[in-house]
Amino acid sequence: MSASPDDRQLLHERYAPPGDAYDELCLAPGTPRPHWAGVMESLEALGRDGLLARAAEARRLLRDNGVTYNVYSDPQGMERPWPLDPLPLLMDSGEWAGIETGLIQRAELLNLVLRDLYGPRTLIRKGLLPPELVFGQPGFLHACDDLPLPEHALSLYASDLARGPDGQLWVLGDRTQVPSGAGYALENRVVLSRVFPSLYRDAGVHRLTGFFQALRARLAALSPRRDVEPRVVLLFPGPLNETWFEHVYLAGYLGYTLVQGQDLVVSGGRVWLRSLGGLEPVDVILRRVDDAFCDPLALNQDSRLGVAGLLEAVRRGRVAVANPLGSGLLESPALAAFLPAIARHFLGQDPLLPGVQTWWCGERLGRAHVLANLERLVVRSVDRSEAAGRPVFAALLSRAEREALGVRIQTHPERYVGQDQVSLSTVPVLAEDGGLEARHGAVRAFLCAREDDYVVMPGGLTRVAGRAGDMVVSNQEGGLSKDTWVLASEPEPVAGPVLSEGLAEGSVLGMQASLPSRVAENLFWLGRYAERAEATLRLLRVALKRRRLAQELPAPHEDAALHTLLRTLTHLTTCYPGFVGPGASERLAAPEAELCALITDAQRPGSLRFTLNALFQSAYALRDRVSGDSWRVLAALRDQTRGLNCPASKDPEQLREPMDEVVTRLLALAGLAQESTLRQTGWLFLDAGRRLERALLLSNLLRATLVARHESVAEGLLLEAVLAWGESLAAYRTGHRAPPEPSRVLDLLLLEPANPRSLMFQLEHLEQHVRALPDQPGSGRLSAAARPLVEALSALRLAESPTLARVDGDSGLRRDLDQLLSRQVYLLSQASEALVAQYFAFAHSQHPLQS
Repeated sequence: MSASPDDRQLLHERYAPPGDAYDELCLAPGTPRPHWAGVMESLEALGRDGLLARAAEARRLLRDNGVTYNVYSDPQGMERPWPLDPLPLLMDSGEWAGIETGLIQRAELLNLVLRDLYGPRTLIRKGLLPPELVFGQPGFLHACDDLPLPEHALSLYASDLARGPDGQLWVLGDRTQVPSGAGYALENRVVLSRVFPSLYRDAGVHRLTGFFQALRARLAALSPRRDVEPRVVLLFPGPLNETWFEHVYLAGYLGYTLVQGQDLVVSGGRVWLRSLGGLEPVDVILRRVDDAFCDPLALNQDSRLGVAGLLEAVRRGRVAVANPLGSGLLESPALAAFLPAIARHFLGQDPLLPGVQTWWCGERLGRAHVLANLERLVVRSVDRSEAAGRPVFAALLSRAEREALGVRIQTHPERYVGQDQVSLSTVPVLAEDGGLEARHGAVRAFLCAREDDYVVMPGGLTRVAGRAGDMVVSNQEGGLSKDTWVLASEPEPVAGPVLSEGLAEGSVLGMQASLPSRVAENLFWLGRYAERAEATLRLLRVALKRRRLAQELPAPHEDAALHTLLRTLTHLTTCYPGFVGPGASERLAAPEAELCALITDAQRPGSLRFTLNALFQSAYALRDRVSGDSWRVLAALRDQTRGLNCPASKDPEQLREPMDEVVTRLLALAGLAQESTLRQTGWLFLDAGRRLERALLLSNLLRATLVARHESVAEGLLLEAVLAWGESLAAYRTGHRAPPEPSRVLDLLLLEPANPRSLMFQLEHLEQHVRALPDQPGSGRLSAAARPLVEALSALRLAESPTLARVDGDSGLRRDLDQLLSRQVYLLSQASEALVAQYFAFAHSQHPLQS
């Protein structure tokens, strides 16, 4: 459907870039630059409604793929949807060739600086760098002095580029220790190529695949072992990091194991991965942890993110780390004040891409210039790791604030630099009404080392200010992202194998390769929390049904059955005092408030919301192990959980519909785990957690409901409720015409091996799973986890349902049933503790002997 003339006009009528900035789209109002002409024609043909529809499709794809970004110090920041503007930034191929040359020159120069500052330090001896600038800041790691460095030490390098009013591109900053954003740039490309398939194909955009192939080749080449396929791991700081999704995405895309510091251990001068299959040697670490936090033994002693002894392993040449430890020194903005002279010293020429004019306040002349021109400068901390390291636009400060800033500079001049303020160019952004809006933006370009030079990603991550007129383009400050298209002059051939786009849909929960004990533990608890949430929901729904019937048909037996179910809820959720502690009679008479709290109180351990949040935490730590479909179910479940809020009326009946939706999502998740997951070690832990939790919950529920005998009518209602909770009511009615009776119900729920909800079924599968786990004792001996399961299974197989259903005449209790179930709970708890002790708490703490 073609756009109307009015629609085409809307694309330009509001697009009014500021006159003092270079605009990437327009030469003049309404006149696109030559390399934009073809793309703008296609966008105008789509019209306002078409663009808005494409933007909605992009948001849907990002949501389905679980693309998120964490914003620090923001209650809403966890898993914030990745903000992608659907309009790409276009770069002409001829201009980009010049940019590539300048970027490669800068990467080569920074490599020379890094090797010199941690080696001969000729730059200091010749006066090209002040010694206090190097040795006086936290970025210089004394422990890394004289570390062995490859020829191109910076395997991955990123540069933030901005265009000034005259069209000249400037380097705003360098990222040399853990350059982030390449994964988001790839995801942006994947999404836009699907949102605008024809436009992407016809525009002749340079592909990004070659860059990531070069990265894989580079990391493999760093391996100290040449005789075997190298093991590469991606070391990340944890799921609370701002770019957590990118870590998961890159690990899945490149085929690397995602690890945290606790997954690695140094022994015999070598780094090992703690895997359930044993300790596995690690050859290359692609790190996403800042320098100082990588080794608590040699660097920051308070760090829990790194690996003790890593620096010594690097020094011995037994493991390679990309980028090298200590490379964060190159990110200091103070280096920009001296880089032109350093370039002339090392290269005999000025930088092809100029940096922003910078004055280091540690020098007298530089400090005097900054203080005299404070109003027109941007002030930065020399240490990017500091919280106060955000740029300060002095022109935006009040007079008193500028004076206070001047005092801080004079007190600690070595900590600050002043820089000219570059008026960033503007780029087109899709506004809410489908029109275009000009906002300031900058591009992060990425380079990867090869054997003798660098390859530049043909594109990059464009970041745009969150508001028109704002110069800050950080995602932490609410900015947007864009895909960057470098337009080829002719079609680009596809050569060699192409890595699959995005997270592999074949990746499943509990993939076999290199299963760290941390991952196995999260899989185990994911299964337990999922089962616990489902069981809590089912019992809540059964109790709410009995409550409705008790209200409609008031009778003593209805109240007795309801009160027993409510007390069972407290026992199963362990949300004491609940319906059993002090004041229980009042809460039993008016259970609405307690029921609402059991459903919605996220701060109350054992409540439905609390359990679901624990489930999400375990799943979040397994992002690289979860398939795309499973993650979409989890995302929908999380969204549905947010709707579980206590209604103003305090009537839990109003929560029935969202509770039903949550049950449906949990069943979908369980179905994917059963039908779409390879039966490997990870799945064994996932399913063992589910079976163990179901067995414990069933045993405790039967103890709470059927050990004490009730009046016949009330007991009949309870038996029906128990069957409904156990998804076995239809099966019972199929086999028996008579109303439920204890012996037959116990036979179906405890002893029937064909019933997937019975205790027998759980124990048989649990015992098989435990026997199949790695590191089991030989010669037919049972492991510590298998022994209590074998005993529990034997006791259950010897039990007879009529005996279990028999009531002791004096006490009115089913003592045989109580003894059996009590023993089952004890043995299951013993099995759980044994699994934790063997595989999670102290897994593979032994070190291999090294010569």
